Amino acid sequence: MSTQPLMPKATAVWLVENTALSFDQIADFCKLHPLEVKAIADGDAAQGIKGLDPIVTGQLSREEIARAEKDTAVRLRLLESKVRVPEAKRKRGPRYTPVSRRQDRPNAILWLVRNHPELKDSQVMRLVGTTKATIKAIRERTHWNSASLTPLDPVTLGLCSQIDLDMEVSRAAKEKPIETETGVTLLPADVTTGPGAEEAMEDEERRPSEELDVEAVFAKLKQIGGGKSDEE
Repeated sequence: MSTQPLMPKATAVWLVENTALSFDQIADFCKLHPLEVKAIADGDAAQGIKGLDPIVTGQLSREEIARAEKDTAVRLRLLESKVRVPEAKRKRGPRYTPVSRRQDRPNAILWLVRNHPELKDSQVMRLVGTTKATIKAIRERTHWNSASLTPLDPVTLGLCSQIDLDMEVSRAAKEKPIETETGVTLLPADVTTGPGAEEAMEDEERRPSEELDVEAVFAKLKQIGGGKSDEE
């Protein structure tokens, strides 16, 4: 819950103009300096700011203001809002890596580069909290400590969770283009329907039969063998 009213200066302007509260009471409620509240009352500050009624906005009650006007020692209390405003989610920044684990990041990057080459640099950066320049140096073996680097699983090192790693790998697999298999394809239409297409097809049909005529081959071998025995 907020400890100060919405638009504190505008609220202070309204309290100065419409109540008999002391400068200290208004300053304490609006989280301002008493001299700043005095400057608002004198017209030296907050010029052009329209006063905001804290009663209408549900931040104060008339009874609370009346009680504080009677006793300058009373401090105004901000009413609890009946409407729950959801807290703004913090934008997820770079992953924080403990100081004791930062020396293991190059080993984790080398492991990711070798075992999951499909991962983008941005994904590796999210997993281990590194920079693009470091990833490039490890990929190209220009890192200052390349000779002594050892690939180590970042999950085992505690740099990321297995769930995060699996999520990034599956995401990279979805984004990877599907490789088309290259094999035997049909002949184009101009070859199969053009002039001389029937003769070409007959030649193709004859070639396997000629290559697979095993009996003719054996007959020729027998003739060769028989001819040698007659000469002897």
